[in-house]
Amino acid sequence: MRQNPSFTLADQAEIRRVIAANPWATITSSTADGLVASHYAVLLDDASDDLTVVGHVGRPDDLIHGLGDGEILIVFQGPHGYISPGWYGDVAAVPTWNYTAVHLSGVPEILSADENLAVLDRLVDRFESELPDPRRMWERPNDAAFIERLAAGTVGFRLTPTRVVAKRKLSQNKPAETIETVIGELNGEGPYANPALASEMRRAQDARKEKRA
Repeated sequence: MRQNPSFTLADQAEIRRVIAANPWATITSSTADGLVASHYAVLLDDASDDLTVVGHVGRPDDLIHGLGDGEILIVFQGPHGYISPGWYGDVAAVPTWNYTAVHLSGVPEILSADENLAVLDRLVDRFESELPDPRRMWERPNDAAFIERLAAGTVGFRLTPTRVVAKRKLSQNKPAETIETVIGELNGEGPYANPALASEMRRAQDARKEKRA
């Protein structure tokens, strides 16, 4: 991802927030057979306060990626959407796309069977906890044999990134009044309404105002 000083996201707490809020990630590897990409839920490692993440792949994706043997790239995509030049007013402009993305690169550590099981358990809890009647991994009708059989078909990993590229392109290069107009359009009812993206823009805009104050 090409970096641009105007759009660089360097605050670790904000990067962690983006990762936590957008756990469905793309995992890519460069292998002897070419580029490989897979899609899995990846979480921040709750044992660390840095950008270490944990996740799993299903077999044989571990072999396809050569997991643990070389570098992987994990991409987290935050809210994104189309920005019309008509929202900029009567000025020369072209369409663009606003987005937030985080790229983590490094060689992953392969987890033990017990560690992998703990990550799978945490993944289930992470998403089931949003439901009024959560179905935990170890609850009936699941039993230990069923869980262990499914876990054996996965390979867990931990990645402490050696390279981080994070970008937040949210119209920061536009005047404040234009940003407010774009936020209003995204919060509207048009075909490109996108409240989640509007919320990200509002967060970034408020942070800039606070920094200038």
